[in-house]
Amino acid sequence: MRNNSTLQNVWFAKAGHFVMKNVLGSTQAVKNYFSLAKQNDELARRNVELQEELARTIDYIENLQNKPYTNSGRQGDYILTPSKIVKISNNKQHNYFILDKGLEDGVSVGEGVITEKGAVGIIEGVSRRFSYAISLKNHNMSISARIGREGPIGPVVWDGKSGDIAVLKEIPHHIEINLSDTVFTSGFSSIFPSDIPLGKPIDMKLKDGATYDIELEMFEDFSSLRYVSIVRNKNKAEIEALEEQP
Repeated sequence: MRNNSTLQNVWFAKAGHFVMKNVLGSTQAVKNYFSLAKQNDELARRNVELQEELARTIDYIENLQNKPYTNSGRQGDYILTPSKIVKISNNKQHNYFILDKGLEDGVSVGEGVITEKGAVGIIEGVSRRFSYAISLKNHNMSISARIGREGPIGPVVWDGKSGDIAVLKEIPHHIEINLSDTVFTSGFSSIFPSDIPLGKPIDMKLKDGATYDIELEMFEDFSSLRYVSIVRNKNKAEIEALEEQP
């Protein structure tokens, strides 16, 4: 009897150990299952986000490819060439970016660089496949702009300190300024079309009792720039030829 009892105890102990092992194993398997399911859900969500981002980028490029820019009702004055930034400088006094379009794509020195949020630079050098543009965040860069649709005109320059603040200069002090107006490109150059929004005025300061300097918060976030459009004025050569006449 004693031997039988001992054997039964050993058998029950082994059986219990087997049951516990399988129960614990099953519990861990369940935990792993739900953890994996959660990871799969996260991957699926991120995959959808990436697909949506890719679709937006493709739409943006396809919509801009060789698309005439309408300026004041005149068709075909400007041609936009979509481009990707391959290198960018944002933390210096003389910032720049390099684009993946060059001479082979019809790009030439002196053309503007824009986004849907504003003018961002000017092409200063071109190679066979790439181009070098100085950024608006550069002390050597200015853009002719105006306040509102019919407001006063002056040059917009970067303030040299912050990432998103520019200054509209040389605005006559006797003109009433509405800080709720948007600042647009003026179109008074052969580089940029008119009516490209640049930013919102946030402050104004009287300079030497004669003109205002108007600070504006730019719409474009230069730290996140990836895709731009190079804008070519088809009439630029003719306009510049007239300007050079005595």
